[in-house]
Amino acid sequence: MTVVRYERRGPVAVVTMNRPEYRNAQNSAMTYALDEAFYRAAADDEVKVAVLAGEGPHFSAGHDIGSPGRDAHASFERRAGLWWDHVGKQGAESRFARESEVYLGMCRRWREIPKPMIAMVQGACVAGGLMLAWVCDLIVASDDAFFADPVVRMGIPGVEYFAHPWTMPPRVAKELLFTGDRMTAGRAHEVGMVNRVVPRERLAEETFALAGRIAAMPRLGLALAKKAVNQAEDLQGMHAGMDSVFGLHHLAHAHNAETSADALAGMDPGSMKAAAGGSDPGGAAAATGTGGGIGGGTGTGTAQAVTGGSGSASAEAAADGS
Repeated sequence: MTVVRYERRGPVAVVTMNRPEYRNAQNSAMTYALDEAFYRAAADDEVKVAVLAGEGPHFSAGHDIGSPGRDAHASFERRAGLWWDHVGKQGAESRFARESEVYLGMCRRWREIPKPMIAMVQGACVAGGLMLAWVCDLIVASDDAFFADPVVRMGIPGVEYFAHPWTMPPRVAKELLFTGDRMTAGRAHEVGMVNRVVPRERLAEETFALAGRIAAMPRLGLALAKKAVNQAEDLQGMHAGMDSVFGLHHLAHAHNAETSADALAGMDPGSMKAAAGGSDPGGAAAATGTGGGIGGGTGTGTAQAVTGGSGSASAEAAADGS
C-alpha cells in the first residue's frame, strides 16, 4: 500500500496520507513520501494551491510509536538538514540527529513551500498531526475534528515543531499542554487556530471551494504574501522559540532514557490511553477498520502513488509520542 497519494485537480494538488488503519500515524516512509509530494506540487507550474488530507475517519493520530510499520531504525536519504544519519549512533546523538531531520527540519521545510497550503482536517489531529496541520497556511476542519498534544504525559514539553504560542494565545496553549485534553474544532476556531469549521459531509466541498478561490490569485502575489506573514512570525520569535523548545524536548528524552524504560518514558498507545483515564483524549487507542474517505468525491484528477509503504495491515492504531 502506498502511504501517500498525489493527484492534481486543476490548479490544486491534493496530497493524501494513506495509512487509515493506523489513523494515518506518521512513520518515516510517510514523512519522506509527503516531502516528495510537496516538492512535486511546488515544482509544478500548473499547481497554485496544495491541500493536505488524511484518508479515513481521522486526519492523523501523530507520529508512529506502535504500528508494525514503525521504521525509526531505518536510514533514509536526508533532505531537510545537514545532520548525519542517526542509524548506528547511540543515545541523544541518534535521537537529536533523527528528529532534527524528520520532525523539526521537515516541518520547517514544508512551511516555506512558496504556494498556499490548506489542511483539510477531520477526526483526530493529534501531536505530530498538529505539526502537519500547523505547517499549512490555512486549516479547514470538520465539526467532528479535535486537536490534542498529550505528550506532556511522557514528561515531554510538547511536539518538536513547537508552534503552540503562535497558533493560539499562550494561556490556551498552556491549557492544551497541561491537561492533554482534546480541543474541539469549534474551540480551535474561536482561538484562531482554525480558519473554518464545516459539517463533515461538506468538508471536501468547502475546502476545494476555498482552494479554488485562492488559485485565482496571481502566483507570485500569493508566494510573496505567504513569505511576508512567515517572516513576521519569525520576527516575533517563532524560529528561535522553536529552537529553544527543541532543546528542552531533547532534555526530556534524555531524562526519560536515564530514569525510565526508554526515551518515551515507556509509553505506547495503550499506556497513553490509560494515563488519560481511559478516555483516549488524543486518539491514541487501538482502532479497527478503515472508515470512510476524506470527505466526498474523487475529483477530476488521476490519483498517483507516492513512494513509501508500510508493513502489516493489522488494525492496531499508532499514537503519537514524540
